[in-house]
Parts: sequence; C-alpha cells; structure tokens
Amino acid sequence: MKVIAVIPARLASTRLPRKMLREIAGETLLAHVYRGVRSCSLLDDVIVATDSDEIMRLCRQNGWQAQMTSTTHRSGTERVHELSKSVAADVYLNVQGDEPMTRAEHIAAMLDLMKDPKIQVGTLKTPAPAEDVSNSNAVKVVTDATGRALYFSRATIPYDRDGSKPRYFKHLGFYAYRKDALNRFCALPESSLERSERLEQLRFLENGISIHVAETPYDTVGVDTEEDLQRVERILSGR
Repeated sequence: MKVIAVIPARLASTRLPRKMLREIAGETLLAHVYRGVRSCSLLDDVIVATDSDEIMRLCRQNGWQAQMTSTTHRSGTERVHELSKSVAADVYLNVQGDEPMTRAEHIAAMLDLMKDPKIQVGTLKTPAPAEDVSNSNAVKVVTDATGRALYFSRATIPYDRDGSKPRYFKHLGFYAYRKDALNRFCALPESSLERSERLEQLRFLENGISIHVAETPYDTVGVDTEEDLQRVERILSGR
C-alpha cells in the first residue's frame, strides 16, 4: 500500500487558541505530533495540511512537507480530502494535530487494519484510564465482536446499570481512510448525531459506513484545553 499521513493543523482553535504553536516541553505541539508520525517507517510521506501562513512558515523552517488548504473546512477529514485530490495514495491517515503523544505503534496498528481491502475506515481505541471514563473531553467507543464501531460518545458508554464494571475504551484521534470513503464523507451533509456530540466520525456511522477499530495499549492525551496541555507537559517532562 502507498500510505500518506496527513496532519491537519489549523490555528483558529476555539477552546485553546493557537494551540498548534503552543510549547510543550520546549517544542511546539505540532513538532511533537510530526516527530511521532515520522517515527513510523511504514509511511510513504507525511504532510501537514493547514490554512495558516504562520504554521506554513514553521513547517518550512523545520523542513516539514506542508500544503495550504481551504479556510472553510469544518473538520480534519475535509482537510485530508482536499489533499487527497492532488496526492495519490491507497490509504490516507488522519493524525490529528493535537495528539502530541503519537508514536509509531499507533500508525502500525491502523495499517494492520487496512491490510484488509474491504475496510474503508479504521481508527484506534485504548483501555480508558479511570480519570477519562467520565471525562467528556475523552471520547468513548463501543465495538461489536468483530471490532466494528457501534457508537462513539462523550458520555460514559456502556452505562453500568447493575454495577457489573464493564471495560471502557477511549477513542484516540487517529483515522485511516480509503479514497472512496473520503469522497463519500465530504459529499454527505453533517449528520444529527455528529452535530449533537461534535464528533465527525458519527457521520460515517449514521450513513452506514463501517469504522473498524484496532486496540492499542498506548494511550494518548489529546490537547483541547489548557488543562490537557499541562497534563501532557507533566507526562513528557517526566519522560
């Protein structure tokens, strides 16, 4: 497979302004993500997709391949789709630019999924730490016996009605797509569940497009808030 990893990176984030350029342990958030993705030898290329001149300059200064994309995109998937029109690949990876704990094993786990040509969309889950089970910023996922996603939610799912202590899985911000899945996603309107949860992957599920989920033991902390940034700072500094 020819595999291109795309890191969508916009500057106009709402909950944590300019987070792509915020420093963690002496480096920008984007630098941590880029280095983590680049550590996987299975990729043909890594491209930052941005709508920011400032981020583009940072990429050029560091010798990272980058491409300007539209300012009108509402999601990272739409940004990856635009890039897929000019860069050919069998599989496109979307590694969200707020995942500074990205490592080669995350990429490899998704690519193992995509060896099955019938799979159109892949992603990752990890056992949810206790502090994330009720954290609405940590998305939970429930899958069927074959690893297909049944639902993603910011709520605590499954609900533990009788105290049976189910296993909770946290969804990680990594995706693998085939071109047809990207094309279909961007041709569909925003779905009602997507709008309610503010989770773009629900557009796939609500329109009958399966998402297959691989499990990884390597948790990450997606940076959406100042608290998340400080949490990652403590983790990376501890290393």
